[in-house]
Amino acid sequence: MRTSFNIPDSVVAEFDEVWQEEGLDNRSRAVREAIQEYIESHSRLERLSEDVIALIAFDYRHHEVIEELHGVQHSYQDVISNTSHTHQGEWCLESLFCHGAGGRVRELTYDLRDFDGVNRVKLMILRDE
Repeated sequence: MRTSFNIPDSVVAEFDEVWQEEGLDNRSRAVREAIQEYIESHSRLERLSEDVIALIAFDYRHHEVIEELHGVQHSYQDVISNTSHTHQGEWCLESLFCHGAGGRVRELTYDLRDFDGVNRVKLMILRDE
């Protein structure tokens, strides 16, 4: 199947550099592998049901979303055990250490991804019980 995507030139250039450094045959193969990794990550997230210990890390532009982000974080006090915040230029970097129901951690991850001012959200499951 052929398809097309709207991706900034700088992202495509960086992607091309990475897959070529890894020695892959072509961009199509690299895209297939990236899509497969995304599917596997999403599937694991969807299967969370038991208690988990997890780290959610994300970066955002403070002035664009801080009030709404604090509202979301307060809504998930039942699973957020600790937070860490630092600055990297104009970006804020935040880590949420979570322990609790996997479904709640999944909802929190999705809620954080809904913000336009949030650049990237990464979830790392440290333990699923």
